[in-house]
Amino acid sequence: MIINPNKLSSDSKQIANHNEQFDHLASRLSKQNIEVPSLVDKLAAFQVAIPSWALGAGGTRFGRYSYFGEPASLEQKLEDIGVLHSLTRSAGAVSLHIPWDIPTDYKAVKELAFELDLRFDAVNSNTFQDSVGAKHSYKFGSLSNTSIGARQQAIAHNKEVIKIGEKLGSKSMTVWLADGSSFPGQHNFQTALSNTQDSLKEIYKSLADDWKLFIEYKPYEPYFYSTVIQDWGTSFMLANQCGEKAYTLVDLGHHLPNTNIEQIVSTLMFKGKLGGFHFNDSKYGDDDITVGSIKPYALFLIFNELVYGMANNPQNPELSWMIDASHNLKDPLEDLIQSLEAIQITYAKALLVDQDLLKQAQKEHDVSLCQEILQEAYLTDVRPLVRQARLKLNAPLAPLQTYRNLGVREQLIKERGKNTVATGL
Repeated sequence: MIINPNKLSSDSKQIANHNEQFDHLASRLSKQNIEVPSLVDKLAAFQVAIPSWALGAGGTRFGRYSYFGEPASLEQKLEDIGVLHSLTRSAGAVSLHIPWDIPTDYKAVKELAFELDLRFDAVNSNTFQDSVGAKHSYKFGSLSNTSIGARQQAIAHNKEVIKIGEKLGSKSMTVWLADGSSFPGQHNFQTALSNTQDSLKEIYKSLADDWKLFIEYKPYEPYFYSTVIQDWGTSFMLANQCGEKAYTLVDLGHHLPNTNIEQIVSTLMFKGKLGGFHFNDSKYGDDDITVGSIKPYALFLIFNELVYGMANNPQNPELSWMIDASHNLKDPLEDLIQSLEAIQITYAKALLVDQDLLKQAQKEHDVSLCQEILQEAYLTDVRPLVRQARLKLNAPLAPLQTYRNLGVREQLIKERGKNTVATGL
């Protein structure tokens, strides 16, 4: 399904209401010496990749409930992301997961992506599941496995993922390693880490000069006693061992409760080693729910460090942004629209923080003023700025409302039926 651009324009009443709200906010911000046009331009330029595995219904080990009309092929996944991008103009990239999304016709897939104004972001390898016909199993690990055969198979898979990404025009690959143990004594920690380090170095050799390797981490799951790459420090260490093209990737859900994620982000950017960022939200662990739905202020504090780092850490590369969520109850496209909205809103709030005033207050140990500066930005209703960015890009002011008014899900069900199941988690 491809939405006709003529159906995306907002009505005159919506535009009039928006203009009134935007003019009021812009006037107030201008008096604070905030360059509103520049801020709107930054919001308009901000793009977040959509993972190919997030377009169908998610699930838990207890059940999976489809919203129907799920994409049954890579081409249909691209079309769904195209719908998101048409409605928001902020979802201009796709992140593929191999072997779920190996193109059968690279030329056709690239042409479709171009037609939908999409580029290919990081490709993702998968060694947390056994592929059909694979000689070796990853039940007891992949890159860390004590079996040389299993390790070599996992290395070969990652190298193949890089080749697939090169054909599509991608410039980076993400490795999330599920390797770990569930019982004390099951693994020798040092052997597992050493095997992983050697395997990643071997994969790293296959990177072109203009490519990046993102190393993701997670404290637990699917194993519950130990995970080989369990925290940012281990990822950072492995990235340093691999070389200058290797970076740490931060997933918001991959932390123990109450972890100070904004400090992790700040440290990695200071060291020039933050490569990518996966957005989601959580209450308990890796819940993978709608961005900003549980901890919006925590997300704002993280974004404050991201904005500061982007302005003050030239040693850190341009970041790769992606939503990594599981849609167990909502229509996946509606969930993603809400996540994109939350990201844009939080980014806008972080851009409002007066960093010079904050730094002066920090220097003078004015703790109360430091809090007031952050709260002032966070409590500002920046939705008119986000809408202005959409208007600038000829996108509808209210993407979710437009999605429903156009009956997109109903049309997808009509085209695809109720029995299609998207590959992914």
